Amino acid sequence: MSRIFITFSATILFIMAGCGGCNQSGSQNDELITVDVTAKYPKKELILQDFLDVEYIPLETTDEFLTMAYIQAIGENSIVVRNLNRDGKIFFFDRKNGKGLRVINRSGQGAEEYIVPQKVSLDEDHNEMFVNDNISEKIFVYDLFGIFKRSFSHKGNTTYSRIYPFDQDYLIAQDKARNHYDESVNQFMIISKQDGRVIREISIPYEKKKDTHLVIDKTERSSDSSAPINEELIPHGNSWFLVDPSSDTIYSYSPGHNMKQVIARTPSIQTMEPEIFLFLGVVTERYLFMQTVKREYNFITQTGWPRIDLICDREERKIYEYVVYNDDFKDKSINLGFELAVLYVVNNNEIAFAKKLDAPDLVEAYKNGQLKGRLKEIAATLDEESNAVIMLAKYKK
Repeated sequence: MSRIFITFSATILFIMAGCGGCNQSGSQNDELITVDVTAKYPKKELILQDFLDVEYIPLETTDEFLTMAYIQAIGENSIVVRNLNRDGKIFFFDRKNGKGLRVINRSGQGAEEYIVPQKVSLDEDHNEMFVNDNISEKIFVYDLFGIFKRSFSHKGNTTYSRIYPFDQDYLIAQDKARNHYDESVNQFMIISKQDGRVIREISIPYEKKKDTHLVIDKTERSSDSSAPINEELIPHGNSWFLVDPSSDTIYSYSPGHNMKQVIARTPSIQTMEPEIFLFLGVVTERYLFMQTVKREYNFITQTGWPRIDLICDREERKIYEYVVYNDDFKDKSINLGFELAVLYVVNNNEIAFAKKLDAPDLVEAYKNGQLKGRLKEIAATLDEESNAVIMLAKYKK
C-alpha cells in the first residue's frame, strides 16, 4: 500500500522567530503561522470525512479505456488521466459516473504532435487543453477533442515541469528542472496562453540557493540522483502557493499579481546542514497540512528523505504531528486516502485533492472485509484488471 502526503495553504504576514505554535491574529484570512521544523510536536489523529467530503468514481474498464490512471486534471465535466509510459494516450472520463468518453493520442514527430504528454491542464471555459511536453520543450494546445489549435516553446533555457491556467489569458508555469542548481533562475512565471510569452517572472527572495537534489557525482547530474517529490506550485481556489526550498517563507500568488507571505519557518534553511525542507499541504477552514523532509538519502539501500507530517489546528492555535484515517476502511492500519507525497492537487475550487485507488488494493481490502459504504459497493464490482477508482476529497459546503 502506498503512503500519502498533501499540499496547500493559508495566509501569513511575518516571522515570529522561536515560536513553535500556530498563531492567529484578526480574521481567518489574516493569519500568522510559524513552524519550527526541528521541534517535537504532540500527536493528533483525524478522520478524513470529518473535514472533507469524499467521493469515489470508478473509471470504466474496456479494451479501449484501459489506463494506469495517472491523474492530470479534474474539470467540471471530465476526469483526465494518462499512462506513465510513452504511448501518448490521454483519457477522458465522465466526471459524474466515470464512463469513458474518448481517448486522444497526438504523439509523434510532426509540428502538431507532442512526444510525451507529461502534464495536461484543462481550460474548459475556452474548450482547450494544454499539453506540456518537456522533451520537445513545447506546450501544445488542442480543443477537448484533440483538434490542434496552436503550440509555443518554453522560454529559452527553461523546462516547464508544471503549468496551470492562471486566469482567462495566462498560465502559471514552474521551471523546476533548472531551479535546483541555477542561482539566477526564477522558477515561477506567468506566460501567455496564446503564444507563451513570459509576462512576468515571480521573484522569491533567498540568501543562497539550496539544492534539494542529492547526487553521487557532483560534477554532473545523472541518474544517480534523488530528490523529494513534493509539489512546489500548488493551486488553491483563485490563488497559487509557491514553495521555493531556498526561502524561509512560503507565498501565495493571486490574479492581480498580489503576493503574500503565507508560512514562516524557523530555523532558517540557510543555517541548516543537512537541511530540513518545509512543504505545504491541503488547507481547510480549520486545518493546514504541512510536511518536513530531511535532506538525507542512502543510494545503496535507496531509502531516505525522512518525513514528518505536521498540521496546524487553527481553532486550537497549535501544531501537531498527525495521521489521517479514511473512515471507509475498517482497519486503521490500511490508509488508502491521505498521504501527502502521492496526492494529486487539482486546479479546481471544489476539490482539495484527488487520488487514485488501484483496483488490486481495493479487491484485497474487500475480500478481507475491510471496506464500508459506497467504497465497499464499488469494490464488489471490481477485479484486479479493472481501472482505478478516483477518490475526490472535496471541501465541505
